[in-house]
Amino acid sequence: MKIAIVTSTFPPYAGGIGNVAAYNAKALIKLGHQVTIFTPEYAPIKQEELPDLNIRRLKPLIKYGNAAFTPGLAGLLKGFEIIHLHYPYFGGAELIWLHAKKLKKSGAKIVLHYHMDVVGQGLLKFFFGVHNRIILPRIIRRADKVIVTSLDYAQHSNIAGLLTKSPQKFIEVPNGVDSQKFLPSPKNPELLSRHQIELDESVVLFVGGLDKAHYFKGVEYLIEAMSRLKQAAYKWKLVVVGAGELKKHYADLAGQLLIDYKTIFTGYVANSDLPQYYNLADVVVLPSIDKSEAFGLTLVEGMSCAKPVVATNLAGVRSVVSDKINGYLVKPKDPDDLATKINYLLVNQGVAKQFGLEGRNKVEQNYDWDKIGQQLDALYRSLT
Repeated sequence: MKIAIVTSTFPPYAGGIGNVAAYNAKALIKLGHQVTIFTPEYAPIKQEELPDLNIRRLKPLIKYGNAAFTPGLAGLLKGFEIIHLHYPYFGGAELIWLHAKKLKKSGAKIVLHYHMDVVGQGLLKFFFGVHNRIILPRIIRRADKVIVTSLDYAQHSNIAGLLTKSPQKFIEVPNGVDSQKFLPSPKNPELLSRHQIELDESVVLFVGGLDKAHYFKGVEYLIEAMSRLKQAAYKWKLVVVGAGELKKHYADLAGQLLIDYKTIFTGYVANSDLPQYYNLADVVVLPSIDKSEAFGLTLVEGMSCAKPVVATNLAGVRSVVSDKINGYLVKPKDPDDLATKINYLLVNQGVAKQFGLEGRNKVEQNYDWDKIGQQLDALYRSLT
């Protein structure tokens, strides 16, 4: 089958949507499909991180953050049997919506992959609110099928009303992880040395974007939580993996709270190196603050490496974290609750190890990318 995957971001940009699109593409190619990825070229790419994939980077006429208007996109989609649109993609989703009739007339089926609500702050919050009420329902009505990462999230999201009206149009397909790449292994001595981490120091790990588009990751609450553990009897380091313009703000906050000497900002880390970082961790944390977080790819990556996880109790995220089984759920924006749960896992290593084993088991059952590729394959075939 000839498949077009359309996404607003793609590796090497460190964002969940682009990584999901990449793994979807690889799994579908394994099953014999012809896959082309269409994504904006926000800036020149020195070297493709995934050179084996057919990636078309389109120069945008207008761009802002992770939104891009690429007028030529619709014409390039002619001739594809499946158009798999990863949403949100402001500037791209609207083009597909406006050209949907022509694309469908040529035999294409449109699958919209709804990753998350877009909340925003300030004027952007107002814009997104208008878009969600007026444009988003029209985009969804044009789709032949809508993928959600969990029905729990969809039922509490901006598309809840549409799900209630047309439940047959929606299907749950979770995000996943390469469970043969993200494997449990001992802490890498070279990595410990590079970041000046002692073997007897506990490591609390966050992985995610530090740009304004990922304001909702709640890194500031994690830093505040760790400052509550300054006087802990054990030694620890907070490792923050990711890049973006908010990094300085977070580093300044760590300094203000007097834990800058315990906080390591690694900068950008390639996907191929991430398993080594997860295996440095004693606990993996996702402290997101609102429904812009719908799943938490970093959680399943950590679980795949048999690490206990702590995450905020948000719709969708709680489908990944089974509270008190493979990790803990905490209240959003509550550094005290976050500190309490992290501390408990660092002190009670037996519980942490059991949570990690349960997480690995859940990944093998539910979140392997090859299994998800088979679900997508079955979905596409049901439409053609």
